[in-house]
Amino acid sequence: MSDAAFPAPLSLDTLNGLDRNGFVVALDGVFEHAPWVAQAAFARAPFATVEALHDALMAAVRARPEAERVAFVAGHPDLAGKAARAGAMAADSISEQVGLGLDRLSDDEYARFERLNGAYRARFGFPFVICVRRQTRDALLDAFEARMLQGREAELSTALDEIGHITALRLVERVSGPGLPKVHGRLSTHVLDTHKGGPAAGVRVELFEVGISGRALLRTATTNADGRTDTPLISNEPLRAGRYELVFHIGAYFSARGLELPGQGLPGQGQRGPSFLDTVPIRFGIAEPEGHYHVPLVVTPWSYSTYRGS
Repeated sequence: MSDAAFPAPLSLDTLNGLDRNGFVVALDGVFEHAPWVAQAAFARAPFATVEALHDALMAAVRARPEAERVAFVAGHPDLAGKAARAGAMAADSISEQVGLGLDRLSDDEYARFERLNGAYRARFGFPFVICVRRQTRDALLDAFEARMLQGREAELSTALDEIGHITALRLVERVSGPGLPKVHGRLSTHVLDTHKGGPAAGVRVELFEVGISGRALLRTATTNADGRTDTPLISNEPLRAGRYELVFHIGAYFSARGLELPGQGLPGQGQRGPSFLDTVPIRFGIAEPEGHYHVPLVVTPWSYSTYRGS
């Protein structure tokens, strides 16, 4: 996508100063093919915060009769459906599905989505809607199957909740100002060496997404003098719900310290043997895309522990 497709954010003050037509144009595309949402919310302007603006937009949707809410949800594209393959979707939807790789599926994977989309539409009468920016592919497919078991009223409510997540993310990219909706999460780590009683600097850390299809490397970093990475492993975006693995290269770290450790010498040769710990993998799940997940490692040459910190 070109930068022209996503203009610089408009300030909330500027948005509040627009007439109805300018207000609707400025928010075009935040809600999929539904300019009436902004038209209805305009009556509640001016807005003190961006979150209040989003609340007003969603309230306009939820106030409509059920048939109109169903029609609104029905205006959204299928996931990895024919429109996705043809590129015949709104620019934001294209970008969001591309971000999860739904434009690069194999023929078998496309066929699976087509079957799921068809079964879902047959059951509920509208397409499956989920905020793909908050999901790994495995989590998305799990949600697809779980939501098929819901009643129609509950599923319509869930679909609107997901549209709330989708549009909040789009809105904070369009409008700047006070009181932004909480749409971003953060994943961080901290390595503490209790053998020396301080932070562990120079530890290589790898972050993987773990799924049915295998492990995908997302980021590599090295801890600084404080035992942390210079920037969070993930920030300024939702944490995609799913399974992850952090791999800490602890053996190389302790080897670089040049310690004389019991059990690492080869008898009569004066040589060092392999360290007890080499790489330390920590697998964990993320269920709160807007949460802060802090996964520290407390380590000695012979042991380690972890926990969800803050």
